[in-house]
Amino acid sequence: MSEDRKLPNRRQFLSAAGLMGAGAVLASCSPAMSAAPAKTNYDASIGNFALNLEYLEAAFYLAAVGRIGEIKAIGGSAEIILPAGFDGTKAISFESDAVRQYAEEIAQDELNHVVALRALLTSKGATPVDRPVLDIGPAFAAAANATAYNAKVITAPAKLTPDFNPYLNDLFFLHGAFIFEDVGVTAYHGAARLVVDDSAGGILDSAAGILAVEAYHAAEVRTLLYAQKDKPTGYGLTVEQLINAISALRAALGNGKDQGITLNGKANILPTDGSSIAFGRTPREVGNIVFGAKDAPKGLFFPNGLSGDFSALLAL
Repeated sequence: MSEDRKLPNRRQFLSAAGLMGAGAVLASCSPAMSAAPAKTNYDASIGNFALNLEYLEAAFYLAAVGRIGEIKAIGGSAEIILPAGFDGTKAISFESDAVRQYAEEIAQDELNHVVALRALLTSKGATPVDRPVLDIGPAFAAAANATAYNAKVITAPAKLTPDFNPYLNDLFFLHGAFIFEDVGVTAYHGAARLVVDDSAGGILDSAAGILAVEAYHAAEVRTLLYAQKDKPTGYGLTVEQLINAISALRAALGNGKDQGITLNGKANILPTDGSSIAFGRTPREVGNIVFGAKDAPKGLFFPNGLSGDFSALLAL
């Protein structure tokens, strides 16, 4: 081989030197570039926070289809408060067989979520929290009154008459379901960024699967309500007006992350931001809604608070 082939020419030398220089710069920067701060592991707390919400949803739907005993058999003996004269052992008198079947399907889904989350937490070495005291009776009446105050339909200390009862008929059942379903979707979305365990079948994987199911539920409920949007509720508001008033109250408690079943005069089955991405709520924002007041530690659907210590999560 000739000397010309053995020795690099000037251009080759400068190119190599440039690459070496760039490599040296990258090498010197790599520790700083790769040293992302360690993520605080809230996985068990997030799982148990979600479990509290699933206890609530399961109790509501199982009571509606007369199966309240199935959730009472899981997670301890804490009281489940129901409306006077209704004990959840007999299904409400659904006028529509389709709505009855939707209710039964969702009830089973929510019960399955409770069982699945408890098993997942146990498999990860965490202890599932017991079922807290749940109010799925007077709390609905209180939420309806707060909605009416917010919509200026009534003024304090007046209240809606008769008390709002989600177990009275199909339409009110769907209103009760609306209160919960969007909150569940936004809660799972908001917690996703905090989860460390992204393994197959882990906390994030399972939560993403549950989020998808909750989103299906929410869209189903919103569609059924939109189809009856012009129907009077008996409280001086149409379905559209009452549902949008519920949404406005949730928005006031949850930093504006909400939309009703109509938006700008058109159907709004999928509540999203400007990029068509579902809203995500922090645990604190979720707490504001289910407790019925900003920064409250308990109240409304959880009269004694959540089961477990979530002070760190609620502070995020």
